[in-house]
Amino acid sequence: MPSYKITWSGTKAALDHASAALTELLDPPADAASLTKDDATVEDGDSAWRLEAYFTGKPDLEAIVTLLAGQELGAGEQEELPDIDWVAHALEGLGVVRCGRFVLYGRHDADKLPDEEGDIPIRIDANQAFGTGHHPTTAGCLTLLDRFAGFAPKNIFDLGCGSAVLAIAAAKLWGRMVLASDIDERSAEIAAENAAYNEVSDKVRVLAAAGFAHDGIAAAAPFDFVFANILAGPLKELAPDMAAHLQKNGRVMLAGLMAEQEKGVVAAYEEAGFRLINRLDHKTWPVLLFVKK
Repeated sequence: MPSYKITWSGTKAALDHASAALTELLDPPADAASLTKDDATVEDGDSAWRLEAYFTGKPDLEAIVTLLAGQELGAGEQEELPDIDWVAHALEGLGVVRCGRFVLYGRHDADKLPDEEGDIPIRIDANQAFGTGHHPTTAGCLTLLDRFAGFAPKNIFDLGCGSAVLAIAAAKLWGRMVLASDIDERSAEIAAENAAYNEVSDKVRVLAAAGFAHDGIAAAAPFDFVFANILAGPLKELAPDMAAHLQKNGRVMLAGLMAEQEKGVVAAYEEAGFRLINRLDHKTWPVLLFVKK
């Protein structure tokens, strides 16, 4: 199957928003996005930026134009690519990411890891499962998780785990068993592979499941800590099920919602019996921490 690249030029703010929309809101999403500055020697505000989005199938240009209408970027310049792994190619240059004590890296950056006491390295290679740590939702969850490291839950669930970054982080941080699930079977396979790379296969169990609809999830409940880094719509729909599968005083960390969707998500969880106890601020991608009353 041919791959495609679409390129846009513009301001960093507009392209930042476009990158998030293409990888989070577009259905199906871009497989990878790379934002770079045309001239790295010029200060950010005075230089043009370029966004390259990669697709393993032919992209829906009409849907993309509609999605990016507010940024006035148009359809961009589309190019059909040679048959190589352009998803990995786009992600390889992203480098090491620090989120509190968590340090995320790809195999190609293993020699660039910092050596600081207390660091928790997590290897996530370029692949087609969401969550390399470079996106603000994943990075935000890890940053907030680091702030609450002293709270060590006993029964943890990573709902919609993608590459299993959060499950792996929790297993390494607390030394606990973590259940992880993803609606996509290939993502669940990659999550299990990542757990093996990080030597926590004995602590991270991965299932392919939609929401809470799996006997293994029901058997493991009630949980006292749940990650859900997905999208605002599913987050709201899952609020009652989240309450049903969380024990009293259990906590849930939500991400994947955009700032303008936050009020709706908060209202859904308050109605389901949760109280907002912390928030990681981000102009586009906030992270919310709730406790079940």
